[in-house]
Amino acid sequence: MRLHTGRIGPLLIKLIILGSLAGSFSCSSTKKIRNQNIQQVVDTAKSYRGTPYRYGGTTRAGMDCSALVYLSFRSVGVTLPRTTEEQSKVGKNVPKSKLEKGDVVFFATGNRRGKVTHAGIVTQTGRGNVQFIHSSTSLGVTEDNVFSNYWSRRFIRARRVF
Repeated sequence: MRLHTGRIGPLLIKLIILGSLAGSFSCSSTKKIRNQNIQQVVDTAKSYRGTPYRYGGTTRAGMDCSALVYLSFRSVGVTLPRTTEEQSKVGKNVPKSKLEKGDVVFFATGNRRGKVTHAGIVTQTGRGNVQFIHSSTSLGVTEDNVFSNYWSRRFIRARRVF
């Protein structure tokens, strides 16, 4: 049996080119899917706007901050723990200066300085204006600026789930 080496060279080159193109498509497809998932998480969270706060609540009749985070990520198939303390351990740590849409932000509220007691999801970023959605005990599900005097002083950490 005889090989025709004249045809193997061009075929090998075509395979290499196709393989490298497939890799670039895969990378951009992955980024597109990630962005779609982030948008779905944010849209789900925003769909709960106006829902009253209820400690331990997980429905539109009333929910707490960790339920908002839990349900929003569950909408894209990501199952997070149910409590803010446990949620604050999931994903990659992100500095406040590098926050992106979809990041989960954690705060110490009340008398528990330094202990995670509150969570929200970043919905929009801009210079000095990073909005996050959360379930507030006084206002229910609402949006605020991470860099406001109140929230900035209580910020503990942020995590990037995907």
